[in-house]
Formats: sequence, C-alpha cells, structure tokens
Amino acid sequence: METQVFSLHKGYYFNQDKFCGQLLCAFSSRKQKNMSLFYANIEDSLEHRRKFLSELGIDYGSLVCAQQIHGSNVAYVQEKDLGRGALTYASALEGTDALITDKKNIPLAIFTADCPSVFIYDPLTPAIGLLHAGWRSTRYEIIKNTIALMQEKFNSKAKQLCVMFAPAIRNCCYEVGKEFNDFFSFGLEHKNGRFYLDLVSLNHKQAQESGVLEENIFDCAMCTSCRNDEFFSYRKETKDCGRMMSVMMLK
Repeated sequence: METQVFSLHKGYYFNQDKFCGQLLCAFSSRKQKNMSLFYANIEDSLEHRRKFLSELGIDYGSLVCAQQIHGSNVAYVQEKDLGRGALTYASALEGTDALITDKKNIPLAIFTADCPSVFIYDPLTPAIGLLHAGWRSTRYEIIKNTIALMQEKFNSKAKQLCVMFAPAIRNCCYEVGKEFNDFFSFGLEHKNGRFYLDLVSLNHKQAQESGVLEENIFDCAMCTSCRNDEFFSYRKETKDCGRMMSVMMLK
C-alpha cells in the first residue's frame, strides 16, 4: 500500500491509490490561513474553511469538530452530529480529542499547530479515525484508545488499519524539560544537555503495540517548526498562532 503526499495549489493531501475512491484525507497549510474558531484572529476563519473545503468538495457547514482539551477521549460520530463545531466553537463536541465514524459523507476535523494530527483508516469496514495527539494525549495513549473504540464499534482488525501522520513538530525542534523522563520511556532524545521529544515516533510505536503493521504506517515527515513558512507552529509563534485543519471523510 504505497502512499505519497501530493501538493495542492493551496494545500496538501494524502493520496492512497488503492483507496482514493472511498477516502478523503487532507490537511491545510499556512496558505489557507487560520482555520480555528478559538485561537488567534478568528474574524475570517469561516471563510478560510469554506474556501479550503470547497476545493475538496466538502460543505464547510457539515464539519464535525472537537473542543480539543489534550485528553484521551474518543467520540463516535454519526449523522446527528453533522455540523457540530462547524460554525461556532461552542457547538463542537466537548472534552474530545479524537473522532471516529463508519458513516459516509461526514467530514471530521482536527486543528493543530505543532501537535500531530493522526489519520486512521479501516478500508474493509470501511471506517475512519482522526485524532489530536499532543504530548498529554500521547502520554494517555490516545491512539490506542481510538483503535480500541474502532475495534469495539466497527469490529476493525488492527492488521488492516492504515495510520498516517500529518505535519507536526519533530524532535529536531521540540525541546522539553527533563521531567519528561518521568512521562515517557521512549521517544526522548538527549543531546547537548537538552531533551527533545518525538511525538510521531511515540504514536507510531503505540500504533504498532495496538497491532497495526509497520508497512501500513505512513508519515509525511514534515516539521511544522522547521517549515514555519508553510505551517503554523505554536513553538515559533506562541499565543497568536493560527491553526491548520486536518480533515477526513468516507466517500
């Protein structure tokens, strides 16, 4: 299952040739501007969403979003949830950092600015999962929770799942304190008296521990901090930082 990342005129998307007829999986870049309705300047965020999603054939008013809290809760999304968080932050699913569904034409969205967004695809059910995996959520093993709920709700088999990582801050740039030694036994690099965390490697390992095959894990290998001219980076821009959108939908 060979996966490549293609460049859109104003963004990026994952294309998996074997499944492209039934899956949409995309993430925005800085060119699309701020997608958040909560962080930074939100005045034109709805218009930014509309423009980006229209290129993908998605009605921006049908998005399903989460009020991300850096936790480990996973929500099963159904037709009744269409539009949750699409037009207002307050209407998004509360206390949630991961979304799953087996329903077609329900676009799931996660918003990030350094934290990994992770796409999970079950081509046989079919079903999808989309999650926000910052360091706290990674510590709580949110990817394992997401896979477990997909197994419970959809009878997904771990060996058939595909996992894909969007742009995120990498261990080249993500410096953390020494207290992270207490949180993680893997994924920490110690160099020149400093500690650097590799969130993608941690989630990669947790996916494998859940039974996902190595050959079914894909990474765009883009660092949001190194490529801050292309992507938002909270580490580089602090509180005024906008957010990119990751979106996933069964067709």
